[in-house]
Amino acid sequence: MPSTTPRVRFAPSPTGMLHVGGARTALFNWLFARHTGGTFILRIEDTDRARFNPDALADLTESLRWLGLDWDEGPEAGGPHAPYFQSERTELYRRYAQQLVDQGHAYKCFCTSERLEQMRKAQEGTSQSGYDKRCRTLDAGERARLEASGAPFVIRFAVPPDGATVFTDLIRGGISYPNAQQDDFVLLKSDGFPTYHLANVVDDHLMEITHVMRGEEWIPSTPKHVLLYERFGWAPPVFAHLPVILAPGGGKLSKRHGAAAVSEYRAMGYLPEALVNFLALLGWAVSGDEEIVPRERMIAGFEIERINKTSAQFNRDKLDWMNGQYIRQCDPARLIALCRPLLEQAGLLGPEVTDERLRFVMKLAQERMQALPDCIEQSRCFLADDIPYDDAAVQKFLRKEGVRENLEALRRRFAAVEPFEPKALEECVTAYLEESGQPLKKVVHPLRVAVTGRAASPGIYETLCGIGRERVLRRLDHVITRECAA
Repeated sequence: MPSTTPRVRFAPSPTGMLHVGGARTALFNWLFARHTGGTFILRIEDTDRARFNPDALADLTESLRWLGLDWDEGPEAGGPHAPYFQSERTELYRRYAQQLVDQGHAYKCFCTSERLEQMRKAQEGTSQSGYDKRCRTLDAGERARLEASGAPFVIRFAVPPDGATVFTDLIRGGISYPNAQQDDFVLLKSDGFPTYHLANVVDDHLMEITHVMRGEEWIPSTPKHVLLYERFGWAPPVFAHLPVILAPGGGKLSKRHGAAAVSEYRAMGYLPEALVNFLALLGWAVSGDEEIVPRERMIAGFEIERINKTSAQFNRDKLDWMNGQYIRQCDPARLIALCRPLLEQAGLLGPEVTDERLRFVMKLAQERMQALPDCIEQSRCFLADDIPYDDAAVQKFLRKEGVRENLEALRRRFAAVEPFEPKALEECVTAYLEESGQPLKKVVHPLRVAVTGRAASPGIYETLCGIGRERVLRRLDHVITRECAA
């Protein structure tokens, strides 16, 4: 382990929106930096100019901010190792690529795309694969002639033919790759832009990265990076490759299973703290079976060695449950601010809905929400003039003998009860039950369906209060005349 204060980085390519796998990688790096008092760096690996998407870059930074993953160095934050966009560092990569050529550790390859395609076709069905190293053995005269002609070229790394490249992964232990199985990979493309391998190593070294934490799909690339560190004479960072996130039951995670972008989860009404908590437990645990973990506890308990080797499965049901838990813990003022635009769009916030009434209604709705858009259905019976009635609930609870008489009696009492508040309403209903000698469920279940349209709601007395006297009386009139059994 490096003795210096850890410096870690999240280095995405802005070619698409930030998805949950990338977000977890960013989160683990951020937690490690905050746990150790280290530095979290955001670096934008945008050398693939054909696929660069400015909208993706905006989505990336906004999604990280929404998740609360602030960076100490990087775009907008600045820092001593700027610039943090690789497209602005191309001269550095060219210089270091040329250094390897001058030292005999890399070479110019003049093979045309046509020639490479022919080579690949000739290798089909054979045990050979990868570049055949033709330009590695060009004589000096031929190389000089090609250079003088201005022929386009790439720069390839000269992989040692013998031995093996060995490195230690903090999660997986020792890993060894025979050099004979390594291709002479490209460092600098013909357009002068670096490949991931060169830019990654140069930047990690110059930015003094101590730990590289990334997805396990990069394990086959790590021997290339270790070889580059060796040829440059630099000490490599510590590597830790995170397990892949699988679909429920195994297999590749697809959008159908939950591989959506962070911004899409935000739009679907998930809270950032819920998504962070959920992602943190995909391959890591703070202790035992603890599932609702505050961010401060995550930071205090995060250690790379506690990350699992085995792949984690994405469980959307668990995320929904977790989001519901965080919604119930949410500060009421914040929840109202988040839900107000949704309620306005649904036409539920008329001029008669005061801030006080909205607070009361949202307190009731909050207990039954799993995602922010649930506020619409959970608030509809309180805020809408007209409500839909569930056919099954009507059939089960309203089409029964005696229901009409009970609702008529309650309607008369509700019209006179003062104040129209939970305690007085409970006393009113209790008095009627005592007088009529009926059990609670025989009266309250039909009443709930009559005023909400559904068989389930928050507590009946809080529900009646939240709906308000005028709407309660109108709905009872409607049910008595149209829905109850004759």
